[in-house]
Amino acid sequence: MALIVQKYGGTSVGTTERIQQVAKKVAKWRSQGHDLVIVVSAMSGETNRLMTLANEISHRPLARELDVLLSTGEQVTIALLTMALLELGLDAKSYTGAQVHIRTDDVHCKARITEIDHRKIRDDLANGRIVVVAGFQGADEHGNITTLGRGGSDTTAVALAAALTADECQIYTDVDGVYTTDPRVVPEARRLKSVTYEEMLEMASLGAKVLQIRSVEFASKYSVPLRVLSSFEDGEGTLITSEEESMEQALISGIAFNKDEAKLTVVGVPDQPGVAHRILGPVGRANIEVDMIIQNVGDNNTTDFTFTVHRNDYEKAEEILQEVAKELGAKQVTGDEKIVKLSLVGVGMRSHAGIASTMFETLANEAINIKMISTSEIKISVVIEEKYLELGVRALHSAFNLEDSKKQQ
Repeated sequence: MALIVQKYGGTSVGTTERIQQVAKKVAKWRSQGHDLVIVVSAMSGETNRLMTLANEISHRPLARELDVLLSTGEQVTIALLTMALLELGLDAKSYTGAQVHIRTDDVHCKARITEIDHRKIRDDLANGRIVVVAGFQGADEHGNITTLGRGGSDTTAVALAAALTADECQIYTDVDGVYTTDPRVVPEARRLKSVTYEEMLEMASLGAKVLQIRSVEFASKYSVPLRVLSSFEDGEGTLITSEEESMEQALISGIAFNKDEAKLTVVGVPDQPGVAHRILGPVGRANIEVDMIIQNVGDNNTTDFTFTVHRNDYEKAEEILQEVAKELGAKQVTGDEKIVKLSLVGVGMRSHAGIASTMFETLANEAINIKMISTSEIKISVVIEEKYLELGVRALHSAFNLEDSKKQQ
């Protein structure tokens, strides 16, 4: 008998019929004698609906109240799933994040889990109960409801698996595993049998939507066995594991892309020590995450400073930079929201040269201009114009032979 934490995403619980199907799947696992903790997201589209309501009331809703609103989506799902399990004759009980004492910091809408008091869950499991927990949420030390950011249910599941020392954490979603790239862009994309924590961490941070980055961080830190599975069809999914255990050591494991990027440039900044801090300090204090950064070579004692942020933070970051530019005596602030980040990921890069040149040559052959470049030991990222995204992904996928031969004609 194993202790298994299962997470079901929004599409998996998108209707009452699908919730009943999830209940039957859970019942099957229970019949095999396993202890089960089930984490669920809000029903598909519900979080967007709630955000729309908030935006109809306020252009910039107060983050605390937004968390109170958005957390209700998961509360609906845990109640409905628990009802479905009870209807099948199974003993089950639902909990919000606050009720199981998932403690977070006080950064609303982007909270991080600081600790979990799992005694209540263990008591229920000891009494033969299936525990159903709302994903995506917790509470800070003052009892304020907090949310973990989009995709936060994955983080809840992995954090609970780590706290409970679960035998496996299974992430059920609308795809049957991790692919070499988004199959909607490249139909010939191949499902990976396994991928390393490190690769998955990069792919999640670079735009792959299968798992939230913090869930992978948790899994890696606490060595939680993590598997991505489909809610709608049987299969082995993709195992996310350590590099030593990984069976696939391909040159490139996948191509990730992020459409949520925006680029900002402060033009004509004085070329002197400390200028980067004076620009990025106020941005960081506003809790805006900065991704790629480029500072051009100085000319006439000035330089241009460029960086990327999430598109949702673009307007706020631009406002901050306008003030910073005045203080520094910079010429102007320019921006571009029509960009995307395209990345190659693979632990195989460590032992192979020439990957960057192949990437750049492939994009050049398609007349795609590269605006920014960033590299690490296992990834190469470029910023390109948004309109070239699909062309770039398809060209690179072919150049590195990532296609599933069974899907090719």
